[in-house]
Amino acid sequence: MTIEPLLLATGLLLSISVAATRASNRFGVPALILFMAIGMLAGSDGPGGIAFTDAALAQLIGVIALIYILFSGGLDTDWPIIKPVLVEGLVLANVGVLVSTLVAAVGARLILGFDWPLALLLGAIVSSTDAAAVFSVMRTRGIHLKHRLEPLIELESGSNDPIAVFLTIGFTQLIINPDASIVELVPAFVFQMMLGAAGGYAFGRLMIWVINRIRLQQEGLYVVLTMALTLLTYGFTALIGGNGFLAVYLAGIVLGNANIVHKRSILRFHDGVAWLSQIAMFLILGLLVFPSQLPAVAWQGLAMALWLVFVARPLSVFIALGWKRRSLAQLLMIAWAGLRGAVPIVLATFPLLAGVPDAPLLFNLVFFIVLVSVLMQGISISWVARRLGVMSAQPESVDSHLFVPEVSGASQILEAHIPPDSALIGKTLIDLDLPRGLLVVQIQREGGYIIPNGSTTFAPNDRLVLLVAPTALQAVTELCASCSLSPLGPIQLGAQGQVQAR
Repeated sequence: MTIEPLLLATGLLLSISVAATRASNRFGVPALILFMAIGMLAGSDGPGGIAFTDAALAQLIGVIALIYILFSGGLDTDWPIIKPVLVEGLVLANVGVLVSTLVAAVGARLILGFDWPLALLLGAIVSSTDAAAVFSVMRTRGIHLKHRLEPLIELESGSNDPIAVFLTIGFTQLIINPDASIVELVPAFVFQMMLGAAGGYAFGRLMIWVINRIRLQQEGLYVVLTMALTLLTYGFTALIGGNGFLAVYLAGIVLGNANIVHKRSILRFHDGVAWLSQIAMFLILGLLVFPSQLPAVAWQGLAMALWLVFVARPLSVFIALGWKRRSLAQLLMIAWAGLRGAVPIVLATFPLLAGVPDAPLLFNLVFFIVLVSVLMQGISISWVARRLGVMSAQPESVDSHLFVPEVSGASQILEAHIPPDSALIGKTLIDLDLPRGLLVVQIQREGGYIIPNGSTTFAPNDRLVLLVAPTALQAVTELCASCSLSPLGPIQLGAQGQVQAR
C-alpha cells in the first residue's frame, strides 16, 4: 500500500471511531467494542478488505498504547482518594490475578481439555482487568460508586497488568522450554515489581524537577517533554530488569499529584493521547483478527467467558479481599466491574510470536472472551450497581489533585507588594507550593499587567493581586512575611483585562 491510501484509511478509521463514541453514549454500548468492530469490518474478512497479519506490529502498537493509557490513568489518579484503598488495591491486583489465573486454568482444563501448561497460559492471559476498558466505561458513562469502590476498581485495573504480563511471558517460556521451573518465576517477579516501583517513583520525581525548571518558551513543548519522559521511564526501567508498565503508572501518579507548570494543558493533552491510544489499539487488534475463524471457537469461548465472569473473577475477589470487612454487595460489584479489554488480546500475541503450537487457537479464544466480557459487563454495569445498592447519584466529595481555589462569599481580594529585599524574588510561582484556597490572579509590574502561570518568576516591587479563602489567610500571612498586604475590596476588570479596585 502506498502512503496516500494508507493515510486516507487511517484518517477515515479514526474519524469513524470518534463519531462512534456518540453512538456509544446514546445506546449504552461500550465504545471499545465499537472501535474493535470497526477494525474487524475494515479487515480482510470485512468489506474494508485491509489485509493485516503482522502480529509483531500489533504488539508494538499495543504496548506503546498501553504505556500512554497507564500514564494518563496515573495522572488522573488522586493520591488522597486512592490512599485509603491502596493496600486493598495492591492485594487485589496481585493476589487476585494469581487466583484468577489458577481458577481460569482449571476451567480451561475441564471445559477445553487443555493440558496444564497451556491452560495456565490461557489463565494468565485473561487474568487481569483492563485499564482502558475500565477507565472508558466508568468515566464515559458517568458511573459513581459508594464506599470508595470506584478508586479501588480503577487502582486495581491500572496496577494488575504488570503481573499478568510477567505470568504470560513466564508460562510461554515454560511451554517452549519444558525443563524450566515455575518456582524460578517467583523471585524474578518480586525483583521486577521492586525495580518497577522504584523506577516509577524516581522518574516521577525527575519529571516534576525537569518540567518546573526547564523554562521552555513554548507551552506546547511541555506536553512533548512529558511524552518523551514517559517512554524514557518505561524503556529504562525495562532495560534494568524492572516492570515498565508499573513504572509509568506510578510515575503518572507522582506527577499528577504534584504542582507543575502548565498542569492543565498537560492533563488535557494526555487525556487526548489516551483516547487516541485506545482507538488505535482496538482498531489494530480488530484488523488482526479474522472474524470467519471466530465461529469455530464460539461455544468454547462463551463457556470460558462465563467461567471467568461468574467463577474465576468472583473467587479471586473474595479470596483477595476476604480479610477486609466489605459487604457481599460491594464484593460482587468489584467482581462485576472486572472488565477484560485490549490487554489480554495484546498478551495473546506473545505466545503467537514465540511460536507456541496452539497460539492461534489461544488468540481467537481470548478475542472472543474479551468481546463477551466487555459486552456483558460493560453494558450492564450501571444496572448491576443500582441493583446492588452501591450506585452514587453524585461523585463522592474528595479533594482533587487539580488546584481549584475555594472561592466563597467570605473570600478576600488582597494586594501584596514585594519589596526589593524579599525572599520571594527570583522564585517561581510553582516553587511556592501555594496552599489550597490561594490564587495569584494578577501581577502588576512596571506599569503593565501579567497573568501568571507556574513558571512566572517574581521580581522586586511586583504587586500581586491575590484571591484568598478564609482557610488560607494564615498561610498567606506566613508566605508574605516580607511583603505588605492590603485589602482591595470588590474588583472589576479594566479595559485591558487588568484588575481594578472599586
